[in-house]
Amino acid sequence: MDAVDALNEIAFWLERSAAATFKVQAFRKAAGIIADLAPDEVAERARDGRLKRTKGIGDTTFQVILQAVDGAVPDYLEKLRQKGAEPLAAGGNGLRPLLRGDLHSHSNWSDGGSSIDLMADAARVLGREYLALTDHSPNLTIANGLSAERLGQQLEAVAAVNGIRATGASGNQDSGDQKSGEFRLLAGIEVDILENGELDQSPEMLDRLDVVVASVHSKLRSDRRTMTERMLGGIRDPHTNVLGHCTGRLLQGSRGTRPESEFDAERVFAACADAGVAVEINSRPERQDPPDNLMQLALDAGCLFSIDSDAHAPGQLDFLQYGAERAERNGVPADRIITTWPLDRLLEWLKAGN
Repeated sequence: MDAVDALNEIAFWLERSAAATFKVQAFRKAAGIIADLAPDEVAERARDGRLKRTKGIGDTTFQVILQAVDGAVPDYLEKLRQKGAEPLAAGGNGLRPLLRGDLHSHSNWSDGGSSIDLMADAARVLGREYLALTDHSPNLTIANGLSAERLGQQLEAVAAVNGIRATGASGNQDSGDQKSGEFRLLAGIEVDILENGELDQSPEMLDRLDVVVASVHSKLRSDRRTMTERMLGGIRDPHTNVLGHCTGRLLQGSRGTRPESEFDAERVFAACADAGVAVEINSRPERQDPPDNLMQLALDAGCLFSIDSDAHAPGQLDFLQYGAERAERNGVPADRIITTWPLDRLLEWLKAGN
């Protein structure tokens, strides 16, 4: 098999299993090193040992490349494939196949680890019909949030991805309508809800996006009243489509743990229902946000939901399994989950919200 594909697929499976970042990066880096070489040259350098002496190629990645150029599925990859055949989540079997897309993901334009192309390719391989690219807004400097200028540049990159996907043998670009079997990358943002309740990007730039996920990332220990008013401000902005990871809690992981933010959940979810803002069911294992009791409150309030991966790497796009399990366990009807909707229905809803 192709050595670059083998290395990237190994990285995918490692990301999916939440392996250590340094291990994933080793395979992504090795794939990048040989990506610009012709396959015959990769094979020649592997067999004569030159590749083994190349900086950035370690013993394990070298063995993977060598087995791939010799026409075999590398042993390391085969073991990961066998392990990956098992679902990540024990439940959610009824809901999981109904999920068509994902409205929350990150690339290396902000704090993700992979290119836009790799994220889009992984979503397509997983059978997604659409994926929203939602890198961070400028206030989140620690995550390299996008200024208006950089966001404008990213919109061009998204358009290019969709242009490639939509170009057929004739070379003519599709008009933008979704056709059966096509994949669409949606232009979006995970925009900070600032302390005053405003969104951390200009209205002019937000107008140009398909999807706006609004989240709180700072001062998460503010008092209940302050946090409630802040969240209500973000929800009531007509650009907001999805309320991201509403409690901000962390249950595990390299960043440690963090308790839920305190806010008036009944007021917040009533505002979401009134404004047509979907409550995100964040699928990251360390978040599992909202907690079950708040998911029930949102359900009773009449809210719509969006099951999202919040992926920061291609393999994490499969985290949707965890969200499907939690939604199904809490009795969330499939039709109230906007990521089960076909793209034309979703886009119509998104435009109506703006």
